[in-house]
Order: sequence, then C-alpha cells, then structure tokens
Amino acid sequence: MPLNLRNRSLLTMLDLNQRELLYLLDLARDLKHAKAAKTEQQHLKGKNIALIFEKPSTRTRCAFEVACFDQGANVSYLDPSGSQLGHKESIQDTARVLGRLYDGIEYRGFDQLAVEELAKYAGVPVYNGLTAESHPTQVLADLMTMQEYSAKPLHEISLCFIGDCQFNMASSLMLGACEMGMDVRLAAPSCYLPSGEMEAIARTQADRYHAKLTLTENPSVAVQGVDFIYTDVWLSMGEPESAWKERIQMLKPYQVNRALMESTGNPHTRFMHCLPAFHNLQTKIGKQIFEKFGLEAMEVTDEVFESEASIVFDQAENRMHTIKALLVATLGD
Repeated sequence: MPLNLRNRSLLTMLDLNQRELLYLLDLARDLKHAKAAKTEQQHLKGKNIALIFEKPSTRTRCAFEVACFDQGANVSYLDPSGSQLGHKESIQDTARVLGRLYDGIEYRGFDQLAVEELAKYAGVPVYNGLTAESHPTQVLADLMTMQEYSAKPLHEISLCFIGDCQFNMASSLMLGACEMGMDVRLAAPSCYLPSGEMEAIARTQADRYHAKLTLTENPSVAVQGVDFIYTDVWLSMGEPESAWKERIQMLKPYQVNRALMESTGNPHTRFMHCLPAFHNLQTKIGKQIFEKFGLEAMEVTDEVFESEASIVFDQAENRMHTIKALLVATLGD
C-alpha cells in the first residue's frame, strides 16, 4: 500500500525510515519512466513552491525547478538579495509569511538550524536542499542511481565514501545507506572521519536496519570488493585559501584514481560524485590549485571521472526525478 507522506518535511535523512525511502525511490522510478515515455501526469497543478538559496547552485535549483514545471507547479526563486531572511526579518517571521503564500519551501544555505526553524514555523513542508550538516535530497538521487546500476537489492550493496568524511555529504550518505541496510565504509584521515556523535547516530541506524558500518584510515582496505566508490570535493565552498595546503596534504592519499579503482578487485565498481568535481584544470579553482600545489586533479582524476565506471551524470539527472517524487508524495493531489 502507498505510504502517506503528505505535508511531511525532509530536513535530514532521519526524517525518513527504510520503508518510506523505498516508497520514494519506487515513485521516482515510475515518474522517470513516465517522463521518458511522455505519459507523465501532473499532480502539482496550482501548487506554489518557494526556493530559497543562500548558496549558489546548479543541480539543486535546476532539479527543483524542472520537477515543479513538469508537475504543473509554480516556483519563486529567492537568492540572498531576493528576501530579508535573517537580515531585516527573522527566520521565524519569514517562515510564517512564506507559509501563508506557498504550499512548500526549499532551502539551501549554511545553518541546519535555519531550515529547522523554517519547518517549525512555516506550516507547510520544507525541503533541505543543502546545509552544512545535511544533504538529504542528494542521497535520494544516489540511492536511486545505485539501484539502477546494480542487480542487487540495496541491502546487499557495498559502498565506500572516501576523502573528507566530516561534513554534510558523507554524513547524509552514511545515514541513508545504513537505513537501507547496506555495507557502508568510510575512509579518511582520523581527523576527517565523522564526529563521535554522528557515528553513534549512524551505528544506531545500522543496528536497526542490519547494516554494516566501517570507519577506517586505510583506503585500500576500505574499497576491497566494493560496488560503489563515492567522493566529494576536498575544499568546501567559502573555505579560506590558508586552509588548502593542510587539507590537500592530508587527503592526497585518498584521491580516487585508477590504482584505487583497480585495488577494489571488482571490475564492475562504479564511481560516484555529487558534483561539482575538481578533476581537471577547466575551473578557476582547479587552475589555482595547480599553480599552488602542482595538482592537475584533486579528489578524483580526470581518467576516472571520464571513464565508463563513472555514473556521476546519472546521479545529477536523478536529482530531478527523486525531488519530483518527494514533491508529489508530500504535496500531490
């Protein structure tokens, strides 16, 4: 039977249990097929969605907008100059205003407390498009992509996140994968592994859903036989250049390159990345890193990024399908 997720917010992966995640993934698959077949029905006609962006975005903004347009909803994009949020007006007051005008609110910004305040006071569903602590809509797309590229059910899949495992992407993926009962591995220098608090939460989820969770400093051990290797940028948006040298030196042994992919012993291992990625010199930051440190790539080499093992653009597309499923499930008629 379909689950009732109507009027539900998604602020962290803990807002969804395993059954609810599987329901959203099934709905996303059906909506993806319907779009491809040009048989998609609109379930969000007359709905209005506010998109609040305190950080720039390509995939999140476009995924939400196209999902809304496909389903017949209207969107208002509010960048940092487009509202008084946190400047002349408190988050609580903004939430209560937007909640009177819109059926749902997406927020992409810095502070997890901000998206939680929005959800507390808006009275309508709020969706976390990214904060410093959590990135749940990305994890939905990641799980869908793993389903598409593996003949195994999710609970039999092994996944290794490698690199900086402290922040939103690694933490959210760790929780989501544990909730699906997967073999979850994180590899990083000890100072870049998840906090004790986050690890404890993940282990509770792992116990509940019979997942296996491994944290290690040894990348070669972590990737043995793994189905998917996942990484993210080493340098977060807005991080001062003074921190680059230490981070790069610490994380260089955790670069995803051909040697690491081969060390899995699994010729079918796939590479994943939430993007953007610093895999060549075609970006301003990539050029700066090369000039300062002589690196042509950071977290992943261009060879791996452009290889047949890479499924990063399928992940990017699936942002739209899974976000659409979330909107339909929580707001649809």
